[in-house]
Amino acid sequence: MEYQQLAALASFAFASTASPGPNNIMLMTSGANVGFLRTIPHMLGIVLGFSLMVTLIGLGIAELFASYPLLLQGLQVGCVIYLIYLAINIALSRPSDGPALSFKPMSFWAAASFQWINPKAWSMALAAVNIHNSAASWQGVVMIALVFAAVNVPSVTLWTLAGQQSKALLSDHSRKVGFNLIMAALLLASILPTILP
Repeated sequence: MEYQQLAALASFAFASTASPGPNNIMLMTSGANVGFLRTIPHMLGIVLGFSLMVTLIGLGIAELFASYPLLLQGLQVGCVIYLIYLAINIALSRPSDGPALSFKPMSFWAAASFQWINPKAWSMALAAVNIHNSAASWQGVVMIALVFAAVNVPSVTLWTLAGQQSKALLSDHSRKVGFNLIMAALLLASILPTILP
């Protein structure tokens, strides 16, 4: 991959991973509710889970969905149901009697698995493979996965830190409840492209 192609891929990867979407909304919510350290498994799950997803899509798993469109429809339905479930959990998270909250951060495996039902992740992975690996080589696929992993690290870090930094503003019970309700609404809004024609 030439320098210009690599720079274009890195720019695409950063713009894709840094823009708002289900992953980043959940990272910011987690950072605000439980802090940076407890969100690290979630962050790593996104970085490694998405890179694996890109690799498998680049190696041909997308053809499986082209051959069996019902699988893709089932995946989309599962995505919508799971995102609604997550939004409800975020909305219902309430401060307990102590400093801790009922909010539970996503685990590494849950975050890695979530990439497969994340509509934004699918769009990013398919676009990256189709645009930046025109030769359809396995080396190109590996390079795309590595670039996304490298670019995803600062992206997930920034979103989690943004959430953590807002913690001081959310020290009041009603503010934190309001924040969680807003983040739940944004998460629900992120699925609109999946369900609207």
